[in-house]
Parts: sequence; structure tokens; C-alpha cells
Amino acid sequence: MAFTTEERYRAYADWSADYIEKIKKNTENSPWRTNFHIEPLHGLLNDPNGFSFFNGKWILFYQYFPFGAAHGLKSWVHTESTDLVHFEPTGTVLYPDTPLDSHGAYSGSAMQFNDQLFLFYTGNVRDEHWIRHPYQIGALMDSEGKIQKIDKILIAQPADTTDHFRDPQIFNFKGDYYAIVGGQNLEKKGIIKLYKALNKDYLNWEYIADLHFDNDLTAYMMECPNLVFIDEKPVLLYCPQGLDKAVCDYDNIYPNMYKIGQSFNAETASLLKPGPLEQLDYGFECYATQAFNAPDGRALAVSWLALPDVEYPTDRYDYQGCLSLVKELTIKDGKLYQYPVEAITSLRTDAQVFTEKTETNNVYELELTVEADSCVDLLLFADAKKQGLKLTIDPANGRLVLDRKDCGEAFALDFGTERQCPIDNQLTTANIFIDKSVFEIFINKGEKVFSGRVFPRQDQTGINILGGQASGTYYSLDYGRKTH
Repeated sequence: MAFTTEERYRAYADWSADYIEKIKKNTENSPWRTNFHIEPLHGLLNDPNGFSFFNGKWILFYQYFPFGAAHGLKSWVHTESTDLVHFEPTGTVLYPDTPLDSHGAYSGSAMQFNDQLFLFYTGNVRDEHWIRHPYQIGALMDSEGKIQKIDKILIAQPADTTDHFRDPQIFNFKGDYYAIVGGQNLEKKGIIKLYKALNKDYLNWEYIADLHFDNDLTAYMMECPNLVFIDEKPVLLYCPQGLDKAVCDYDNIYPNMYKIGQSFNAETASLLKPGPLEQLDYGFECYATQAFNAPDGRALAVSWLALPDVEYPTDRYDYQGCLSLVKELTIKDGKLYQYPVEAITSLRTDAQVFTEKTETNNVYELELTVEADSCVDLLLFADAKKQGLKLTIDPANGRLVLDRKDCGEAFALDFGTERQCPIDNQLTTANIFIDKSVFEIFINKGEKVFSGRVFPRQDQTGINILGGQASGTYYSLDYGRKTH
């Protein structure tokens, strides 16, 4: 259904149980429900939020509009995990139910303080003239999942930004607590602001400066900024909406990018000697990535596998969006690598020598090797007419190409059906995770990543080798009891 503005911001209590049951049943009829990715029972899932470790468990919220495939009055849904693979919803929800978040609990982060989890997020408020007022606000969640809102604006909208000011990310740097917030300055250029918690108190924040990271100032908004540290090097991840393609070429409506610095100076808000701006993911859908440094020091990340302002075939089933696998971030030879956490191997139920298949359940992992000076053309989600998702791994010509034009229902055609990136002419590995309507492809254990959605026809379940050779293993995957 098409939602009016009034419907998008209707109070949760005003939606009938009959309506909820109707859309829930419609969602259940979808042929594209995933097996081992987090997706909503119904409605729209978007940004991952509050990714953290608390009370002995991994915590991951997702932003949620329960009433259909539309962006409206957002809440946060709480899930938890013991292995970073199996996430279970707990029933705890951060609702938009106060004057400081009346029009949506927008994105943010989380960190444990003492025996509570501090949730730091943007409260979206509209006044009677429909003017937006973004407030950076907080809440505390205890070990039983009870949430208590903090009745105070923690960071107000600065005088030098527009109402596009959101997505606070809290992090620890050398024993002090900092937060970065994405924004748009009065010249409508994307910026990131750095704040420090006074006396390590998450209720009191002081502005330090706009973050210095060789900002090209071509984006009009910086969404979902994250700063993590890998081998003591700062890695800044962010979504620069409107980034000039002359700065970095990309095909999606909005990109998810990163920069690696050599060090970080909190006093001057500087990413020192930042490297080039790079794409985080070369696929079709990867946005609003959230990353944090775990208590053991690892940098972990998870992404929204969808994009703003794009319609998806699942919309007619009253739902949209899912989250990526959790990935560990590492740096090798100055490059950022992303690869699923080790526990993902727990989903493997059997191993077979890789070969063509006329039929699968579209829930599997391929672990392949392609020799240097060679090329292989693979067809995933293949049908009898040799149509599907075409993957070309071509070390000989230094490229990888992915084309989804013949895979099921077409969508987002304004942004093309092909994605590619350069690869070196060397022995090349590919770990390919397929989950009904999701693909995540990791080249050379995460040197390059391609993520996205396809919506195959019922007969598109095979694997074909169109040309060349690849050796490896086919793993059946089983998530177990599905609760999300």
C-alpha cells in the first residue's frame, strides 16, 4: 500500500490487531524469506543500531517500521546472540514514545556502563509546522531488557548545521568517551562532528570540533559515521550522500565508504594522514554499516542490505530489508578486509566437492579457488535457460563482474544491473553465501566484498559453470530454529 504522511506517523497503538495479522500473513507468503539473515516479521527493517556487548551477550538492534514497507515512525527492535551468528529477538523495543523522539527513534549506538547499556540515538521530532528538530538523546537498558529513557537532550542541534544532524556513535579512545555525529552544515555540505563526554559522564557532552579527515565536501550529508580502531589505526566508515562520482566512482543511489588513518588525535578531532576514500562494498545493497570495537579489541561490523529511496519486490508482501552477516574488520597491507566471524562455519551441515547443480534450496556457501591467468563464469540462482546471477571471476584480466539482470524480478534499474571491481592476477578465492534472496561474496577472504539482493523465480535454484574452471567446496547451511 502507499502510505500517506499521516499513516507513516500514526501512533503504534492506533493500528488494529486485524491489520497487523493481515500484513503478517502476507509477509509469510513471500517466496524470498531468508534463512540465516535477520529480517523483520513484517514491515520495514533498516539501519543496524546499538551494536555492542552487554551482560555477556552480543547486542544488536535494528530500526523498524512495523506497519508495511515504508519509512515512517521508527522504533528499535532488540536482538541478542552468544556467537554473532544466531540472533534472537527478545521482545524488548525502544519505542518513539516521548516528546524527545515523538516522530521516530532514529539511528544510534550503545555502550555498557556499569550494569546498564547506554543507548545513544537521535530523537526525530516534528513541530506543528512539520519542521524537524533532531535531538541526540539516550536511554538505559538493564539486564532484564527494561528501558528507561533519559529525560534530557544530550547534544542539541548546533547553530552551524541544518536539521540533518543524526546518528551518534559512542566509542572509547584511550580511556575517555567520545561520540561522532553526522550532519549537514549551513552550506549544505556533509560534515561529522566530534564530542567528548565530560568526566567520562555519558550525560554531559562537549563539542570538540568538526572531524578532520580530508573531507572533500562534495556530499550533502554524512549518515551513519563510525570510528573504530584496528591495530591502533583509526578506520572511519560513513555514508556520504551525494558524493561526487569524480571523487570516487560508485553506482548505487548512495555509497558506503571508508578511510584508514595512521593515527587519531582527539584533541584536534583529526584523522592523521588519512588514506584514500574507498568503497566498503562493491555490490548493489550495503548501507548504514555499524561497527564497534568489542571488549576483546576486535572491530566488528554489520550492514543494512537495502538502500534508502529504493523500492523492492518484497514491498508487495508488506516487508523490506535485512541485515548482513556480522563481519570482522582487519587491516592487511594497508587494505581493509571484511570477513564473516568464525562462528559462521557452525552453519555448515555437509561438504561436497564443487560442481554444477541443477537444483539447490538456495541456502548454501561456496568456497572456491580460481587460478591466476584464468577466468571462470558462474551462474548462481540458475534456471534451465541459463539465466540467473552471473559472476565472472577473471584474474587474467584483473576484474570481477557481477550481473543480476537475468535473476528473477528486476528492480532499481535506474542504477544498473552490473557491478565490478579490479582484482589482481593471482590465485583468487571466493566465499559465496547464498540465502534465498541474499548474496554476500567475499573475495580473498574479504579483500573485496559484493553484497546484495535478488528475487529469483521459483525455478532459479541451480548453479552453472558457463566457462572456465573453479575448484572448491559446496556447503549446505542450516541456521536451525528460525525466529526472526
